[in-house]
Amino acid sequence: MLSIFGYNEVIWLLYVLINYSVILFAYRRWGKVGLMIFAPISIILANVQVNKLVYLFGIETTLGNIAYSSIFLISDILSENYGKKAASKVVGIGFLTMIFTTVVMNIALTLTPSANDVQQVHLEAIFTPFIRLMIASLLAYVISSNVDINLYQIIRKIFPDFSNIWIRNNLSTLLSQILDNLIFNFVAFYGVFSISLILTITFSTYFLKIITSALDTPFVYIATYWKNKGVIEEI
Repeated sequence: MLSIFGYNEVIWLLYVLINYSVILFAYRRWGKVGLMIFAPISIILANVQVNKLVYLFGIETTLGNIAYSSIFLISDILSENYGKKAASKVVGIGFLTMIFTTVVMNIALTLTPSANDVQQVHLEAIFTPFIRLMIASLLAYVISSNVDINLYQIIRKIFPDFSNIWIRNNLSTLLSQILDNLIFNFVAFYGVFSISLILTITFSTYFLKIITSALDTPFVYIATYWKNKGVIEEI
């Protein structure tokens, strides 16, 4: 047990809880707008942090999974309290953010750096996209996010009660996240890695998404409780 639960795992879990708590604070303070502000923030953080590899629970994975999972928390809170239309706007905001950030940063990187500059090579490593990876990321994000939103509404019709939030939140997120993993890994790595290795990567990293999905459930409950009590400060 100690071999797969140590410093990294403790910090990772704290990061998850802090990340979700700040999103919940933004919702309480600024309502729907607060959530929509955090969607592009989460996208940018995920695309930067994905460059760092870490070991978590005995699995080598990218760090960006927490920030990326925040998008699904945001869309589920919006789906629950404002409906499909509001949640779908987040997908569009996220898509534009991914493209705009990539284009603008690559324009910035074309500028000739000063002789005293030491950051160009590091920025290039983070923001210069490998086109196949960028396409894989965009496809996976748009498809899985829309599946998550639609599944949430379908499941809500079957399990409509407040007490059933955990069912619709986890079921919609976990099904859409496995789809996200499959789309990204096959588009990005098909022909590069064997299918068996692609599937291994897909399902090993999915384990962490199960954890993040389970941990975000109380936050959806709290957000919905606040909305029902009328304490959300919409702006």
